[in-house]
Amino acid sequence: MKSVLTAALLFPLLASANDGIGAVSAGGIVFGKTDAIAMKKEVLNVSYTLISVDYEFVNESAAEVEETIIFPLPAYPASNLPSESYYGQPGGFSIKVDGKPVSFRTVVQASLNGKDVTAQLKKAGLSDAQIAYTPAFGEQRKVAKLTAQQRQQLIQLHLIGEGPTAEIEPIWDIQVNYVWQQKFPANKVVRVHHEYKPFISGGPGDWVMDKDTEKRFCTDAAFLASWKKLATHDPYSDVLPSSKVAYILKTGNTWKNGIEDFTLNVIKNDPKELVSLCFPGSFKKIDARTYQVKLRNFRPTNDLDVYFGNITPGETVSEGEMPLVK
Repeated sequence: MKSVLTAALLFPLLASANDGIGAVSAGGIVFGKTDAIAMKKEVLNVSYTLISVDYEFVNESAAEVEETIIFPLPAYPASNLPSESYYGQPGGFSIKVDGKPVSFRTVVQASLNGKDVTAQLKKAGLSDAQIAYTPAFGEQRKVAKLTAQQRQQLIQLHLIGEGPTAEIEPIWDIQVNYVWQQKFPANKVVRVHHEYKPFISGGPGDWVMDKDTEKRFCTDAAFLASWKKLATHDPYSDVLPSSKVAYILKTGNTWKNGIEDFTLNVIKNDPKELVSLCFPGSFKKIDARTYQVKLRNFRPTNDLDVYFGNITPGETVSEGEMPLVK
């Protein structure tokens, strides 16, 4: 079943000079499939300026269990791209367990053409920060430059070469994971909270409504009528300021019984916005800005994509940050 949320009130449209950029998926915490730990509850709050998630886990075995928990960040290139893209960790990233900030370690992996090259970079003497760095971070965090010897060694290994901007630069991809050990006492609820500013699409290049967008977000006739009424008309195409948020949901299947009690709150920043998404179940309007769906024993078969239209363009900026690495 598809669920579509719509609202049709007009508010002023603001201009933006940015080109269109695509949404990048992040998601929840994961580890290998477990037969001991059950995800009793997940409450996921999604807007285009903040994602927050609250979990309740219970160890249903007779003894305490300790597991390695992973929060994977979206992969990004070490090279400098010629157009806008997202890098590093989402802004405002935080994790808490039972109300207290959790101490986690950072695992940095590098790959090139699908092959793990982390060991080669480490052997050349690169630190995690040097591996995870990209020119897009600028001066966000001081990172030692590669020595002439390191550059030459990596050129010989074909890990430095001509990048997308025709510069000779690192060409590997970076995957950063936040990892911590979590103890789950027998039959005790463990509460985990994390939040961050999502990577979103934005800019006039992404403000049109085409057939692919209609299909991806399950728009219906009422939504499209509202969209066309609000859109700005020009000789080339109709446009409406919008943002698209992506969230990885299928990681919920790594827990025993999937997600036993799942709540999704889709939250507008302004009641006048249009919202549409493909999702099972029936949404209920909680207030002027919030639509909610509840599911039992939920085993996600697809990840989440949410369309927010008729937004204030200035609120769509969500740049990545240099990951917290050594």
